[in-house]
Amino acid sequence: MNTHTANERLVGTWIATSAARTPDKVAIEFVGETTTYRELDEASSELAKRLLASGLVPGDRVATLSENRPEQVVLVFACAKAGLILAPLNWHLALSELDVLLRLVEPAALWLSRERIEQFGNDPVLGTYSPRCFETIADELADGRGVELPEIDPSDGLLLIATSGTTGTPKGALLSHANCYWTNRSLDEVLAIDAEDVVLQVLPQYHVGGWNVQPLLAWRKGATVVLEPTFESARALELLAERRVTTMMGVPTNYLRLAHEPNFAVADLSHLRSIVVGGAAMPRTLADQWFARGVAVAQGYGLTEAAPNVCCLVPDELASHPGYVGRPYPYVEVSLRTDGGEDVVGAGRGEMWVRGPNVFAGYWRNADATNDVVRDGWLRTGDVAERDVYGNYQICGRTKEMFVSGGENVYPVEVERVLTNYANVADAAVLGVPDERWGERGVAFVVARQGVELDVDELRRHLRTHLAAFKVPKTILVVDELPRTHLGKVDKMTLGAKHLAEVGALY
Repeated sequence: MNTHTANERLVGTWIATSAARTPDKVAIEFVGETTTYRELDEASSELAKRLLASGLVPGDRVATLSENRPEQVVLVFACAKAGLILAPLNWHLALSELDVLLRLVEPAALWLSRERIEQFGNDPVLGTYSPRCFETIADELADGRGVELPEIDPSDGLLLIATSGTTGTPKGALLSHANCYWTNRSLDEVLAIDAEDVVLQVLPQYHVGGWNVQPLLAWRKGATVVLEPTFESARALELLAERRVTTMMGVPTNYLRLAHEPNFAVADLSHLRSIVVGGAAMPRTLADQWFARGVAVAQGYGLTEAAPNVCCLVPDELASHPGYVGRPYPYVEVSLRTDGGEDVVGAGRGEMWVRGPNVFAGYWRNADATNDVVRDGWLRTGDVAERDVYGNYQICGRTKEMFVSGGENVYPVEVERVLTNYANVADAAVLGVPDERWGERGVAFVVARQGVELDVDELRRHLRTHLAAFKVPKTILVVDELPRTHLGKVDKMTLGAKHLAEVGALY
């Protein structure tokens, strides 16, 4: 294997290369504090050695519960250099949900920010893993002097991102150094970033997009990343002007909230070259608002298992192809398949299958789930797409029932399970319906137990106790019964059609 080629496919080398090139350049701006490339490289190397000196071995997982923080950036590069796997967990989840994920990941270490320590307190679910605080962890680890960093192969795991499927059962998508290299290389060939760029990062670091859609590429190229703990539209709009941001990534909800800010029409966006949209297609009316401000819009499509970049509609084509996600990135192959697995030739519709070096090797310790979605190197996305005569793709629906609300994946079966666990609910079904603000929103249809009057407010409190807030349906409708197919399954198409007008009237 060519050593130079192998090295550039190792994420740990990216920050070292940028530090050697521009050591005093600011790599991260975070709430008034800055971290240079030299500081980021040195801190990540020291942390890598301390982690190994403290007993961790290559392949171990380091789980985190934290809002976006520079310490987590140091950690991802430390893991990259030490052969460890970063498993950033969604801190919006309920403790019962986190318990399931932690049992899946089996982390050798669990780190929380101060804010998350205050949020979760001394809960025994987390206590099992001896959680430590991000801001003080380095001082608590063993001295790493004299520790040799291991040799790492590009196929070694780097990121373990939690995801689910139609069953709602959590799975961990394991992304390797090579997956991250190829998805960032393809991104750079279509939506290039250079050392002069200033990237605003508002996507959470527990999402694959929080790493592989701009941030890691920015650090590889020597750009500056303005890192925000969470997304606040008023502050983000100010930062676009004050920090002279040149590009950013977000979901439609982010851009809608920015466009609804009172100062949006007069904000200085003169340095903002382009914005990248993912998670769902940006509505044409919203894209037009950004076009009117002189900002180019690129529409992306991807999924965690593809690390995530699959297709992109470049700014020059978005205005003429509203609702489309464009063509495959370089090094990515896309095929449309019929229900029988046959290729759809030319223009047509079918399930989107994806192949390329960006596609993950599989789910963490779950061969059955992996075999369900990976066939002869092809990844079944579960999304139904239509291809036009020019090779552009449009996502039409999902073979899976998962929907995306505000950039977060919601799996109806998981919500339905919590609904039917409530004593007074006899049956339940959840649908995702279009929503101007969130992209999609959840609507729950519930059948009360016979002779019981259902208290919807109490039911909503039950949901909030057992589910993350973004999973709680925005609308709960009490119905007499749920339509079913001849096989006894809930007929959600009929259900949605029957109540569509009623759902729309509520908003």
